[in-house]
Amino acid sequence: MRRLIALTLALMMALTLAACAASNTDTADTTGAAAVTGVEDGVLTVAMECAYAPYNWSQPDDANGAVPIVNSEGNYANGYDVMMAKKLCEANGWELEVMQLDWDSLIPAVQNGTIDAVIAGQSMTADRMEEVDFAGPYLYATIVCLTKTGSEQASATGISALTGTCTSQMGTIWYDTCLPQIEGADIQTAAESAPAMLMALETGAVDFVCTDMPTAQGALVAYPDMMILDFAGSGDDFDVSDEDVNIGISVRKGNTVLKDALDAVLSKMSADDFNKLMADAIAVQPIEG
Repeated sequence: MRRLIALTLALMMALTLAACAASNTDTADTTGAAAVTGVEDGVLTVAMECAYAPYNWSQPDDANGAVPIVNSEGNYANGYDVMMAKKLCEANGWELEVMQLDWDSLIPAVQNGTIDAVIAGQSMTADRMEEVDFAGPYLYATIVCLTKTGSEQASATGISALTGTCTSQMGTIWYDTCLPQIEGADIQTAAESAPAMLMALETGAVDFVCTDMPTAQGALVAYPDMMILDFAGSGDDFDVSDEDVNIGISVRKGNTVLKDALDAVLSKMSADDFNKLMADAIAVQPIEG
């Protein structure tokens, strides 16, 4: 009988200890998962194309505050996105690390944890919000068109007056949402990048392109023979929502700690602050874009 009681007590103690251990493990795992931000090492790893001036570009030195591109030896990143990333890091006491990725690789990289955030001129669309969380906006971008000075499109006062061939960058609201609103448009295959889009216009492959105001302003630095068609306030403009023109910073879904840290800084900045920083970026943009 004593042996039976002793065995019973031992079994009960073992079960209790196991339950406590499982409870402690669960708590640690849950707490750990909630606390993971990606910047526990004090380094914010940010991805961008480094080929999307004035948002971001690549250059051969650290002039004008450029930072090294970690996966492109000997090259440095600069532009509005880099300038904004530096402000965010300074406010949070982080170091900045910039990685160069193709446009279509940006969201997968933040989803799988290769990077901590994407700062690359992304519109805060509903489709993207299903894949990532967004901090921001960190810019409000008006939608415009670019054409060549002296072209038939140069005198257009609204989108209904636009005719001819056109394109824009793939995977953007410019191509997917805006160009289809132009009834007279002959939409060509989407360009793989912003530079490719601008080159299509410069070489005469298309008559006009659709983009946002910062990209258009930056384009004029490299291509002074282009002109901006801004139809804002005309009553004959693109029909876009806030999600189309609000530019945000994407982080991994559920990474509220990092999102909140970024938003705490961005919420103290105004549209004028954003525009001034963009003007600073355009002022130091290389001619080749």
